[in-house]
Order: sequence, then C-alpha cells, then structure tokens
Amino acid sequence: MRNRNTLFVFGIAVLLIISTSLIGCGEKPASEKDQGEQKIKVTDLSGREVEIQAPAKKVVAIGPGALRLVCYVNGAGKVIGIEEMEKSNPGGRPYFTANSDVLAKLPAIGQGGPQTQPDAEKLVSVKPDVIFSCLTDKDQSDELQKKTGIPVVVLDYGTLSTFSQEVYDSLKLIGRITGEEKRAQEVVDYLNKCRQDMNDRTKDIPDSEKPAVYVGGLGMAGVHGIESTYGEYPPFTAVNAKNVVDETGKSGSVTIDREKLISWNPDILFVDSGGYQLVMDDYKKNPSFYKSLSAVKNGQVYSLISYNWYWTNIETAVADAYYAGKVIYPEKFKDIDPVKKADEIYEFMVGKPLYEEMAKNFVGFKKLTLE
Repeated sequence: MRNRNTLFVFGIAVLLIISTSLIGCGEKPASEKDQGEQKIKVTDLSGREVEIQAPAKKVVAIGPGALRLVCYVNGAGKVIGIEEMEKSNPGGRPYFTANSDVLAKLPAIGQGGPQTQPDAEKLVSVKPDVIFSCLTDKDQSDELQKKTGIPVVVLDYGTLSTFSQEVYDSLKLIGRITGEEKRAQEVVDYLNKCRQDMNDRTKDIPDSEKPAVYVGGLGMAGVHGIESTYGEYPPFTAVNAKNVVDETGKSGSVTIDREKLISWNPDILFVDSGGYQLVMDDYKKNPSFYKSLSAVKNGQVYSLISYNWYWTNIETAVADAYYAGKVIYPEKFKDIDPVKKADEIYEFMVGKPLYEEMAKNFVGFKKLTLE
C-alpha cells in the first residue's frame, strides 16, 4: 500500500511539473504581456496613414528638427542612431547639449541636413521600430518605407514653428507612438501657457504707446548682417511688439536695404547673436550709419540668442520672447528675470538649465555697445 501511495504522489508531482512547464512555454498570461503593446494606425503630418507597433521602443529621427521634437517628448533614451549633422557643432541645439551623454555615442544613420537624401541602408542597420522624418514629403516617405520595411512618420514645424499647431500635432503624434502621451500634452500645455502669459501682459497696449522695434543679423542659410531680418518675427509676435518690418506685409526672412532701416529708425534695435560679429565688424567700417539710428544714439541695442539651428529651437525662441518683452515693456514684465525664466524653460523642455552655456556661446541677453 505504501508503494502505491508513493507512486501516486510521485505521478501527481510529475504532472504538476509538466503542466507548469507547458504554461511557461506557452503564451504569457494577459497580465504579464507588455502593457499597451498593439498595432495602431496614425495619420502623420503629410496626411499619410501609417500602421505601427506601439509603443515604439527604438526610434530614429531624420531631417531638420525631427530629433529635437523627439527629445522634447522624453525620447532621447529611445533613439538608437542619429545623423552625422547632429554631431557637428551641437552647441546651438539645447536638446543635444542636454542629452549629449546619450546621443553623442550613437551610430550614424546618414549625413543629415536639409538637402540630403535618407540613407536607407544605414537606417535598416540599426533596426528602429519607427522613422520620424522632417526630411521627406508624402511620396518620399512612401518610398523610404517601402525600401526599409520600417514605418515612416512625417513631422512638421509649420510656418510659425514656435507656437504652431503643426508642432503641437507632431509632439502629440510622437507621444502616442512612443507611449509618452502624457509628456507630449504637458509640453503642448506649457508652450500654450507661455504664449498666453505673454499675450495677457501685452494685448491691451495701444500701438501708439509701443516703441518701434527691429531685429537684425538673423541667419538665413548662413550668417548675415544688420540687413537680415524677419517679418512676423515669432519672439516679437508673442509679445505683440511693433515690428517695423511687418509693414512690408512679408512673413519670414527678409533682406532690406540699409537705407530702409534709417527711414524706419526703430526705437529699439535687437541683434541676433548669429550675426553679432558681422554687425560689430560692420559698425567699425560704417560707424556713421549706425550712429544715425535713434536706438544706437539712445543706448537701446540688445542681443538675442540665435534659435534657428537645424530648424527652430523652440525653447530658445520662447526665452528670447520673454527677454524681448522685458526690454520693450519693462513694467509689464517687471516680475520676470529673463535669465531665470530662460533656465526654467530650458529645464522643462530639455531637462537642464542651459542659459549660462548658451550665453557663453551665443552672447546671451544683454545691452550692447557697438563701439
């Protein structure tokens, strides 16, 4: 009897072991599966419908500004390869500076730059779950997706870049695909909060009480001097400034005759740090031109940090807007310390307070003496 009982117990034990093994080799219980992992369909910024396994854990970003948007949405740790362009002169791109310990070590996925073609072979070699692109249009994206077998999702900055709906939609799209929807919404809300704050401070000021302003030295496919400016300049628009260039009816980069600047004779002159040295050199050659301007005679010349570097560094543009507001309407921004505000913006957007580093490389916020 004892032998029979022993055999019975042994048999039960074997069955339990086999059952347990079968469960282990089979499909995991639903509670143990990767939460939320599923195929989703999204519509990208070119209008393409793309099917993706989400959340994507390995991503790449190609073209001007794509990597920046991914980094804004907690994506630096998911990036598995970057363009060579991103590794060259990274100091003007806060998203790279803040994540250099991660990004600088990644393999190259192509040359990068606005006029290049994606390198399908290198993209395939790193095996991303998704390619975020600001480099390809609808047809090019379809072709790249066909070549690589990897979903390609087009992002866009729109024409305004800083506070554009296209940027907001791109951020939310990245968030949905990578499982960072909460962070994406936080970034959109933060940018809207900044825009609302600046607008509330300035929207009721009559034009007759606003000083006329001008910004020169803006980059446009290279560095330029005082004649290079911008219609509907985002930092000015954010604070409802009276930009003399807006009377031209043009939006975006504008190159003017310097005689036009004399006729406009703005009350306040801003110089973008990208063209700062050219303006300083030009002053030495043509001091009489600058001394004829009221802003120069009255000591109302100020620097702004360049924010266009492989497309728009949105956090720097917002920081510039707060500084411009402080200069143009000191009473309306009397509670704002531009340096502290810049660090708050950098820390929220890219994770580190970077004003001092940006100022070291790009003049920073200060009153300029052209002598």
